[in-house]
Amino acid sequence: MERGKEQGMVVMPQQNPLEQLQAKFKEVETSFRGWLAKQSLPVEAAVVTTTSAAQGAAIGAFMGTLTNDVSSSLPTPPQASLDPQAMASLKQAQALSGGPLIQARNFAVMTGVNAGMSCVMKRLRGKEDVQSSMVAAFGSGAMFSLVSGMGGPNQIANAATSGLFFALVQGGLFHLGQKFSQPPAEDIYYSRTRSMLSSLGLQNYEKNFKKGLLTDNTLPLLTDSALRDVKIPPGPRLLILDHIQRDAELKEKQG
Repeated sequence: MERGKEQGMVVMPQQNPLEQLQAKFKEVETSFRGWLAKQSLPVEAAVVTTTSAAQGAAIGAFMGTLTNDVSSSLPTPPQASLDPQAMASLKQAQALSGGPLIQARNFAVMTGVNAGMSCVMKRLRGKEDVQSSMVAAFGSGAMFSLVSGMGGPNQIANAATSGLFFALVQGGLFHLGQKFSQPPAEDIYYSRTRSMLSSLGLQNYEKNFKKGLLTDNTLPLLTDSALRDVKIPPGPRLLILDHIQRDAELKEKQG
């Protein structure tokens, strides 16, 4: 009797707590982004700037704890004994190796301005491209230069130089990211095949299609023997052929 009850009980699989936490965080993030998209431009820019600045401050504080020992070891000679060029180099070194509070301030300004300007540019231009990224990077670089005190006595020129440097680096990184994020040229011939396999849960067999050069144009011509030649098992073969038979467009091409 007890054994029958045990057999009748349904044991629910325990979910991974880490996966639950990630799913909850993703849900909150999606809800927050949805709410933010409905706000006016000033509200969205203010929220994005504040949250990004807080994240940057946390990162800067952590970096500052690592560089605190370096900054404390830097000599502090009397300013009167230094020429302007040497004084500028000293300020630059101090700005890059300051303590937690200094780095938190620097990173907060840099990340906050960048995120805020990116948000404004995206709203105004309706897209996020290299021009918007470079404008935001220029603003963050200029503000970082002004706040950190890098460079010589001419702060305006130094801010413009830093902003230009940040913009050029951001532009290069943007193009580099686009280059590596684009799929290979051959993948355009397997877009419909990839969609079909994903809908059937058979995406692991995409490499078999590519190995046999079974492109999108060959889908209406597929047969059991063709799928067998590229080493696709019987079960997946039946699912693929059944999907093709049910697809009105592919079936019309077959006719």
